Amino acid sequence: MADKGKILLVDDDADLLRLLSLRMKTAGYNISTAANGNEALALLAMEHPGLVITDLKMDQMDGMALLDAIRREYPTLPVIILTAHGSIPDALLAANQGVFAFLTKPFDGKDLMAQVERAFSLTAAVAPSSGKKGKDTSWDRILTRSPKMQAVLDQARLVAASDASVFVHGASGTGKELLAQAIHQASPRRPQPFIALNCAAFPEQLLESELFGHKKGAFTGAANNHQGLFQAAEKGTLFLDEIGDMPLSLQVKLLRALQERMIRPVGSTESIAVDVRIISASHRDLEKEMAERRFRDDLYYRLCVVTLELPALAERPEDIPLLAEFFLRDTAAKNRKDVRGIAPEAMELLVAAPWPGNVRQLANVIEQAVVLSTTPRIGAPLIRHALRDKEGEVMPLADAKGRFEMNYLIQIMRMTRGNVSQAAQLAQRNRTEFYRLLRRYHLDPSAFKENGTVDEEEGEE
Repeated sequence: MADKGKILLVDDDADLLRLLSLRMKTAGYNISTAANGNEALALLAMEHPGLVITDLKMDQMDGMALLDAIRREYPTLPVIILTAHGSIPDALLAANQGVFAFLTKPFDGKDLMAQVERAFSLTAAVAPSSGKKGKDTSWDRILTRSPKMQAVLDQARLVAASDASVFVHGASGTGKELLAQAIHQASPRRPQPFIALNCAAFPEQLLESELFGHKKGAFTGAANNHQGLFQAAEKGTLFLDEIGDMPLSLQVKLLRALQERMIRPVGSTESIAVDVRIISASHRDLEKEMAERRFRDDLYYRLCVVTLELPALAERPEDIPLLAEFFLRDTAAKNRKDVRGIAPEAMELLVAAPWPGNVRQLANVIEQAVVLSTTPRIGAPLIRHALRDKEGEVMPLADAKGRFEMNYLIQIMRMTRGNVSQAAQLAQRNRTEFYRLLRRYHLDPSAFKENGTVDEEEGEE
């Protein structure tokens, strides 16, 4: 039976968990299980389920607390709550926090399966394509294994189909323009232009001219009429990067253009109708900028209909090897260099680095290492040299070791599909010590097993 989607089941009743798991597997779903909310959050950090089904009353972290945590980190992930303690207040609270469905035990199995199918049918429209003819490949340019990053992409897919204004918040180098391009390519405006403008790169008068255009003679040096980017992006998307750096006087004119859907070129007395979708971005906290009177409240609410938070590279360390290998292949091909890999010690340095410059900095470090490499494999000295040039400092050894150790464990457990004996053997550690390491980082071996596989040995010691 084809895999219909991944579900995370959360319940402290082992018998019910086993029954639900069997029912869902029989229906063709890929199942992960957790006995409480804390275990569920650890699994969510390693996997990317399409649905969570959780009990309401549990020890340590109950279903409402889990729902609240999921809404903060994975706002588009559907959650179904089951409870033997159903009440109107519980249901109302769950609805206010965005629960997908609320079912009271004993529940009808058909009702539950109908809700599961409804959840997956609603998310199917925004799920990544897989090899279908004519699929949109714009998302393929954003490489990630990170559940945190994947949650952002899920939100972006949902908003792409609409015409809502989007604000992308993230540090420099996190890929804000790349995400904006992906949203445009997945939108009905795809056949029309996508035009990007960095608002921090122009002085005020030139920025106004770039946006709205100008008439000949409007100012010194205006030798000809000039069409602005609003007109150039007609029926398409205009991406305004570093919108937080736009001067207040120009913010007023941008607000008027968005409200009236009309622009007036500099030096002109006539207004021109425009049809443009706006995606804006900034590394600045616009709410803080508003509080300090550097950004207009009314413009903020026009631009930030939907806000997407791009995580820093340090928050998605599992993506560092994936991105490093991609940049290596790309740079080696462009420079016609026979460089085919990164040594484990060098990769350890990459994973442990703090990356203040994010993905852009990683690309630069790999490019420098490839250009300077005299061997087919990039070693630690080249990476250390490139990091020193780019960063100037490295995180504390204990933090670096912990981050690398966790990602190493996740990688080796994925390789062995959750087989602890094989993983311990590969890591050259005994099983007892290996289990202790897994517990330290809240990693459950069952989370890495393929559907239906079982270890040849159960128990830890």
